[in-house]
Amino acid sequence: MASLRKASSYSKRKVRPYTRKSGSRKRAYIKAIPPSKIVKFNMGDLKGHNQGKHKFQVGYVSSEKVQLRDNALESCRTLLNKALDKSVPGQYYLEIRVYPHQILRENKTAAGAGADRLSSGMKHSFGSTMGRAAIVNPGKELFIITTVDERTARIARKILNLVKTKVPCRGRIVFEKLD
Repeated sequence: MASLRKASSYSKRKVRPYTRKSGSRKRAYIKAIPPSKIVKFNMGDLKGHNQGKHKFQVGYVSSEKVQLRDNALESCRTLLNKALDKSVPGQYYLEIRVYPHQILRENKTAAGAGADRLSSGMKHSFGSTMGRAAIVNPGKELFIITTVDERTARIARKILNLVKTKVPCRGRIVFEKLD
């Protein structure tokens, strides 16, 4: 069974993960880019948001630099959308503010007896693509929810608290009134 690589397997010292450059043109790029798992980036009352009817905004802001995988973003999106639609149907606008551009790769190796004849180890360790991630800097908004009134915004803030367990970084919830 395939499993997700833990986040510590990716270096956090660099600005972004290393992308292979080669003198040979055909080896200088990633062969296949996996599709993003995020279905929608804007949900809810888009018309009310664009017309300026929404007066309150609640957002989740990252407090540290992290790589956020697309499946984590999608699970947060489904949690927020279902909970908001159940408690305040049609009175909110939800937006995901980050996009997973970074391609994640892994170098699969066989373990056990005779494994030295099956894999080349780290000799050709560019790896095959396995997913996408968004590189999030401190102070970047991950999600915003806009609502019509203050009561709905307080409910949205409680629902946004549920996302903290699904996101691999510390963050804070920002509550503000729009003009």
